[in-house]
Amino acid sequence: EEIDLSDPKVYRDLTKPMGAQGAERAIKFQETFKELGENNHENPDEFPPYHYATHHSTAGYVLYYLLRLEPFSRLAITLQGGHFELPDRLFKSISGSWSSASRDNMQDVRELIPEFFFLPEFLVNSNLFDFGNTQKGEVVDDVLLPPWAKGDPKRFIRIHRQALESNYVSRNLHHWIDLVFGYKQRGREAGNAQNVFFHITYEGAVDIDIHHFGQTPNVYSKECS
Repeated sequence: EEIDLSDPKVYRDLTKPMGAQGAERAIKFQETFKELGENNHENPDEFPPYHYATHHSTAGYVLYYLLRLEPFSRLAITLQGGHFELPDRLFKSISGSWSSASRDNMQDVRELIPEFFFLPEFLVNSNLFDFGNTQKGEVVDDVLLPPWAKGDPKRFIRIHRQALESNYVSRNLHHWIDLVFGYKQRGREAGNAQNVFFHITYEGAVDIDIHHFGQTPNVYSKECS
């Protein structure tokens, strides 16, 4: 099976955050935001409304993706109290991770990490860690790749980088930048874009352990790009 990078349908919608990629789940997030807004209107001392209780980037998510590589393997073990996470919750496949973050899991709106575009080694269990078996009896080992990668991590990274450099992404990446770093990150525009996170994740809100919870990055521009 091959992938056609000239086909816009193979890409995520860069005008929307991860929580708005799947229509059915997006509606649930919208309903949450509306209910919390009504509650905040009646009880001003309550926290402001949000779409997402979890964040799109945390240290834990980085370890989730990089657990096959040292020193991230040891850091992942430390984070879980001396052992790897349960096999069913590990990074096992590209398709499974995408389905979780874009459609299936209300607690998962994570973005990709840079290694997806240059480091094939993070997809291979070269250290032969014993991650165990899932409840279905599946052995967790190397990351399962999409069919077009033909089982080759280097091919996957090469094509993934080509996608990043494609005409489609070049024409639309500014929308994603507006969501993560720009004028759609906060305020009314963030609400309209379904892009509001729990209030303590924003810079200057409170002093929290961002290593585990995540923090919204600084706004680079308050104007439309």
